[in-house]
Amino acid sequence: MLDRALELKAAPNSSDALAGQSVALIFQRPSTRTRVSFEVGISELKGHPMVLRTDELQLSRGESLRDTALVLSRHVGAIGIRTGPHEVAVELAEHASVPVINMLTADHHPCEAVADVLTLREVFGQLDGLVLAYVGDGNNVARSLAIVGALAGIEVRIASPAAYKLAPVAGAVLTDDPKAAVDRADAVYTDVWVSMSDDPQSAEERRRAFAPYRVDDALLDLAKPNAIALHCLPAHPGEEITAGVLYGERQRIWDQAENRRHAQKALLEYLVAP
Repeated sequence: MLDRALELKAAPNSSDALAGQSVALIFQRPSTRTRVSFEVGISELKGHPMVLRTDELQLSRGESLRDTALVLSRHVGAIGIRTGPHEVAVELAEHASVPVINMLTADHHPCEAVADVLTLREVFGQLDGLVLAYVGDGNNVARSLAIVGALAGIEVRIASPAAYKLAPVAGAVLTDDPKAAVDRADAVYTDVWVSMSDDPQSAEERRRAFAPYRVDDALLDLAKPNAIALHCLPAHPGEEITAGVLYGERQRIWDQAENRRHAQKALLEYLVAP
């Protein structure tokens, strides 16, 4: 899939894999990169992206996920959903007769992780043996990076405060020491300290806990000389990452954001194309 994503990046309009097909994109959470990358990517594959917000669906008036899945499956080639509880995506997939793509849940963010390893592949030429250090909240992004990293032969180290540590994932190294995680790493990754699903009342407590985990030049200096900084965005300069790193020469963050489109196009071809 990564090979195909690189081909599609080099020739964005070369595929008509979704010609004559529509893809339903259900957004129960706000989005910039996910919505733009899926909409543009589906259009480049000559398909029709159908963006559906919850308040525009009968879901908002009590219609079941089962009925929604059954109806959409009669009209579209695939369904994407960006939601909160992971169980929502699972239930939708159980009743749909077309592929269902997790565009984000509170537990997982797989499309982001695939785009991230695509970025690593671009930069380093290969994945096996790379070390990725994730510093910050042990959240859905951290979990998906650990899962995809294990599949790709990447050593994923995740450094978080004890209260925000990720539950064990096979192959991932968990620690509370950001410096140990970053030591000689090929990439240093972070995410927001307060995300959409977090209780706003805990924001200041979270910021205090994560302050030692900020990705700045000093922390990045502990990685390999050619190491890159990554962030799934949106970013809050001065919190989880400094502006100097976010907009500096050692990051590939904006490549990451673009690579969402190319990775997702390869995924859609794999799932939907006849």
